[in-house]
Amino acid sequence: MKRVASMSGTWLTTRAWLLMLPLLVVMISVIGWPLVDTVGLSFTDAKLVGTEGSFVGIDNYVKMLSGSNFQRTLITTAWFAIVSVAAEMVIGVLAALLLNQQFRGRTALRALMILPWALPTVVNATLWRLIYNPEYGALNAALMQLGLLDAYRSWLGEPGTALAALIVADCWKNFPLVALIALAALQAVPRDITAASLVDGAGPFARFRFVILPYLAGPLMVALVLRTIEAFKVFDIIWVMTRGGPANSTRTLSILVYQEAFSFQRAGSGASLALIVTLLVTLLAAGYAALVRKTAGSAA
Repeated sequence: MKRVASMSGTWLTTRAWLLMLPLLVVMISVIGWPLVDTVGLSFTDAKLVGTEGSFVGIDNYVKMLSGSNFQRTLITTAWFAIVSVAAEMVIGVLAALLLNQQFRGRTALRALMILPWALPTVVNATLWRLIYNPEYGALNAALMQLGLLDAYRSWLGEPGTALAALIVADCWKNFPLVALIALAALQAVPRDITAASLVDGAGPFARFRFVILPYLAGPLMVALVLRTIEAFKVFDIIWVMTRGGPANSTRTLSILVYQEAFSFQRAGSGASLALIVTLLVTLLAAGYAALVRKTAGSAA
């Protein structure tokens, strides 16, 4: 019997690998080979992608890591990711708590909340560019009418305000994702526990801290992982709105990779920078995965 069970288990494992074989072939073709090619390119001084260059060892990596451009861009990327994700988590949870209440028009409001996240990023970025426009933008007009400004400002054209303007646009685009995850988790909170906390005289903050938050911790950790990784490698919304300007004040690591490889036609150093960014994102994902396992273990 043991031998039969062992053979059956071996056949199931073999069949599972056979079923996964097409997916593995596609992944190796689409991800594996380009990654290997990029690694080889990063050790050369190739000027254009797809061309061969002379072997330079780790010079590209040393130049990228020690360069002031990389260091400033890393700080900008980290600041963008930390502030935008923190704001999205707070706004998303508050929106979920609001939409979890019973009131008239709740279903319509839930549907409207999804729109910013459902729209393509290019469309969102273009809309916010119009809002921030220094000549006819809605933001300038509103602030002028409220008496908060005495002259129109170029929000995306000033280094002191451009990054903050991008963070606002990114938060508006992505907080619905956090809200949807939190709202789904709120449906799992037992109503009898909430009712018991009301009977015991717990206030709103105490109910959130000791009754609701334990049910939100796991899903919110997943949302935190997804949004942090996406914010760290952000490209599209910033490229459409500012292209990394003004004066490189909004240039992120992904934009620096694009400029290095294609705008400046330094494919070798661009490949090395792309691998550095990949390594940073991988380490970030691994750290968050450990936190997720720890959170799940403590919840269990």
